[in-house]
Amino acid sequence: MAKPQYWLIKSEPSVYAYAQLEKDGRTEWTGVRSFEARNNIRAMKPGDLCLYYHSNEDKAVVGVARVLTEPGPDPTAPGEDWASVDVGPVVALEEPVTLATIKATRELKDFPLITRSRLSVAPATAEHFKHILAMSGTKLPRAK
Repeated sequence: MAKPQYWLIKSEPSVYAYAQLEKDGRTEWTGVRSFEARNNIRAMKPGDLCLYYHSNEDKAVVGVARVLTEPGPDPTAPGEDWASVDVGPVVALEEPVTLATIKATRELKDFPLITRSRLSVAPATAEHFKHILAMSGTKLPRAK
């Protein structure tokens, strides 16, 4: 099996919080209207892992999600050239990692939350992913 890629995905908690993803078990990641973010969605593969960031209100990475499906057309934009994937919850972070903490961490100076702050879906490196998990005190559950 191919190694997973890592992503940063953002949602305002008042729109779709990580806790709602845990409750629902899965959701379609729709509504992305940036060409760069759309292209990132199109590069996602089932099994890829996503750092789930609460934007605007909490400003913190709060969980890890997994890409469940191949990219397909965004059903919220029929006839248009947008993409979506389904994602499911993996684990809520033991301790959310705030934007302020990320900005103050030298090892994360090139993390997309800093370098591409307006992008709603962005690639992350394995090193960034592991560093955020370590900072949060969170371990990924073992695969079933």
